Amino acid sequence: MWGAMVEQDPSATGGDFDGAVHRPVLPLQVLRALGGDEPTALRGCVVDGTLGAGGHASLVLQHFPHVTLLGVDQDPQILEHAQRTLAPFGRRVRVRRGRMSQLDALLDREAPQRVVGVLFDLGASSLQLDNGARGFSFLADGPLDMRMDPERERTAADIVNGWDEQDLADLFFYEGGETRSRKIARAIVDSRRRATFQRTGALADLIERTVGGRSAKLHPATKVFQALRRAVNEEGDELLAGLAAAERWLVDGGRLAVISFHGGEDSEVKRFLVDGAQRGQWRALTKKPLGPERDELLYNRRSRSALLRFAERVRQSAPGAGA
Repeated sequence: MWGAMVEQDPSATGGDFDGAVHRPVLPLQVLRALGGDEPTALRGCVVDGTLGAGGHASLVLQHFPHVTLLGVDQDPQILEHAQRTLAPFGRRVRVRRGRMSQLDALLDREAPQRVVGVLFDLGASSLQLDNGARGFSFLADGPLDMRMDPERERTAADIVNGWDEQDLADLFFYEGGETRSRKIARAIVDSRRRATFQRTGALADLIERTVGGRSAKLHPATKVFQALRRAVNEEGDELLAGLAAAERWLVDGGRLAVISFHGGEDSEVKRFLVDGAQRGQWRALTKKPLGPERDELLYNRRSRSALLRFAERVRQSAPGAGA
């Protein structure tokens, strides 16, 4: 089941992204993962496959003067924010819309000559979580949506109102790690007979009434909302497709860096790298995932659940080291 959760910021007010503060997690670790300690040594294209607000991309472009960057994200609203953030870098950066599962085809079209780094920062952006109108938040009432890509047909409301009790319980347990999944699923099915769920507030209130108030760390709706978000955006399938694209495009010696916020996602990345090492395609550079340093925890509490794995692409027949 999924491990550590990311709880939303209770100080968030929702609305648009103007004036929002986005802090990329594990900034120093990411830079070291992609290029080591010598900035001028890294030359080529870095692909940020989950561009978000452009925080990591800005750091990469500032730190590595001979790097260009292709930034990709499925959320058109966040892409507008990222384009403003990255505008000072001019022709060194290209921003494109796409899902991780579309990354391979997008790279075929963009035809970067030398991909030396690929970065994935998984899960929802803080800008999505803090915008109640997007439907990710259990702390700010909004439509029960949760689509990162608005062109996806299925919303969180479709799942909550349409799936049967057993499927809901399985979803909450396996994708959210919610041990009270059966009780919550039963309550949802009973309640939707009277009125369907269309708002995040109504669902969060039902969960809180069903299982009790929040603990010291997590709101009682946290794990259910995570599971719904993952299902709506097909995050497991997207991750595997993104990893496969990285394997195809990275040059020999190129680096893959993946930030996850859940034990299940981290396990998927580890399995991919272990299998890749056995096939002679990857050399893992982290035996265990890296987390935030103490200083970062003081100024960015969302970093507390962040896990970073990185590896080197090996285009030769000899098997690499284990993950």
